[in-house]
Amino acid sequence: MGKRHAGLAAFAPQALAEYERCAGIAGSAHAICEDYRASATIDLDHDRSDVSAGRKLGQPLKVIWGQHGAVGQCFDVLGLWRPRAQHVTGMCFPCGHYIAEEAPELLLEQAFDFFAS
Repeated sequence: MGKRHAGLAAFAPQALAEYERCAGIAGSAHAICEDYRASATIDLDHDRSDVSAGRKLGQPLKVIWGQHGAVGQCFDVLGLWRPRAQHVTGMCFPCGHYIAEEAPELLLEQAFDFFAS
């Protein structure tokens, strides 16, 4: 975690302690790895099937990513989501992977605006 864009400076001590506590729960590492495995395999198969069949998410979708994270550096995020959802908006935040810790005020502002509309 400390080798990403903001290092550990973005984490309040309580937040870092909670990450550490959760990582110490038996099975957590396995579950995290399974989530990443599914993202790179079966999730992609399901996604491709939905796009091929013309199925799109009907609910409004707000996509937020960090400019300095892998997603912001490697992908056209909105371009990827538009074929998958009917109503897509989003924005890149001036942060890295840990958006809630690196840009909490901006995230809350966007979330409240989105859910109020």
